[in-house]
Amino acid sequence: MNVDAPVIAIVDDDPSVRRSLHRLVQAAGYPVETFASAREFLEWLPRGRAACLVLDVHMNELSGFDLQKRLAVPIIFITAHDDATTRERIEKSGAIGHLQKPFDEQAVLDAIRRAVSARDDTKKPDVVIGLDHRLIGGQVATD
Repeated sequence: MNVDAPVIAIVDDDPSVRRSLHRLVQAAGYPVETFASAREFLEWLPRGRAACLVLDVHMNELSGFDLQKRLAVPIIFITAHDDATTRERIEKSGAIGHLQKPFDEQAVLDAIRRAVSARDDTKKPDVVIGLDHRLIGGQVATD
């Protein structure tokens, strides 16, 4: 695998979700990396590139919403908590997709295709934003 090629990054604190999504995405022909936490993903980011992120909304320490604020890659949110407040936050977040656990495999792959296409259409450079940084108008700024 080309280490410089963008991968589908999966961030979820549930090991069974990470395993099943890894198998599904890899079987569909995408390079894939999985991470147990947002911090683990951020530590990997300087060495890798994400074509899109399949991201759990509710995680310990740093939520999916908190992580999204630090990134400039298309995001597909996944959640087991499909309440009105969560749905509203996802809709306002600009995420490419939103899937409720348990999700249909084809729905996951369709969302990934849309996200990868959206990333290709924007041609945005990868942006790494540390835990003490934020993105303003496409530029990294410190707090």
